[in-house]
Amino acid sequence: MEEHIDNIFCVLSEQGKVLFVTKSVERLLRYESSELIGRSWNELISEEDGIYITNAYRKSKEIKQNFTVRMLGKYREYVPIGCTLTKLHVEETSQIFYLALLKDNTSLKEAEEVLVRSEKMSVAGQLAAGIAHEIRNPLTSIKGFLQLLQAGVNRKEEYFKIMIDEIEKMEKITTELLFISKPLTDHKGREAISEMVYDIVSLLSPEAKLKNIDIIVDPSIHETIYCDKSQIKQVLINIVKNAIEAMDEAGQITIYIENTEYHTELCVCDEGPGVPEEIIHKLGEPFFTTKQNGTGLGIMITKRILEAHHGSLIIERNATKGSTFKLLFPK
Repeated sequence: MEEHIDNIFCVLSEQGKVLFVTKSVERLLRYESSELIGRSWNELISEEDGIYITNAYRKSKEIKQNFTVRMLGKYREYVPIGCTLTKLHVEETSQIFYLALLKDNTSLKEAEEVLVRSEKMSVAGQLAAGIAHEIRNPLTSIKGFLQLLQAGVNRKEEYFKIMIDEIEKMEKITTELLFISKPLTDHKGREAISEMVYDIVSLLSPEAKLKNIDIIVDPSIHETIYCDKSQIKQVLINIVKNAIEAMDEAGQITIYIENTEYHTELCVCDEGPGVPEEIIHKLGEPFFTTKQNGTGLGIMITKRILEAHHGSLIIERNATKGSTFKLLFPK
């Protein structure tokens, strides 16, 4: 009967060693069941999934929890697996075991990928239309000024400056598009939030000072997050720069941490006019922006990076003035 069971049953020790596994593992991961006995559970799943599961049990008293993990097959390929993990406590011996029920999620993953590809095609269409619009306008402007110069209009210095500004707009758009098109690197580790924040503040303070804006960082920030440092610094640049550009008057940008049961929230609060509630959900769409010379790609890039970190972006309009951008990272 066991050979006809689609699901895999696995018993783990408290330390995560495989004590028993059904033969159905052979069809899914290509291992003989005997090859897995004594091996560590953490050898068989991705490092990121291992950290997530450990933290989930540390934070919750629930003995039964559901996860989606990537398990490493015998030929070094990752297989998407639905995992129901139950913590068992044997009172007589005070021993702890884990019962894992594993199910092949490949067909579900393939269906998700079809939806993702469909969504990507939709976004690609939006991008193409946006690019045509955003590039055509500066080109039309440059063409017009060149024709005026060709006709002998004697305002070279003024026209050259305008044309350089238009070229820089196109350069900015192409730089952001190149970032979106590249696959994200994966160099994750435990990083100090304060170190990344202070690096970005040092970089952007001169721009803020020109507008009489002070960037205030809560000195009590001591948390670390599991992340790709360069990517999160890019996110912080996008968010803090966005806050500076949103403020037309002198004021403060405050950076602080809020901790919830499941997330570390890195908050950037500005004193600008605030994002209208009715358009918050549209931020991050290609070329949708509230700024005169914006492209909307900065928030799109930010969301993409956060999703790759199993995080998210929440934008809130403050009760008094300004907006707060919250970067949520799993604990």
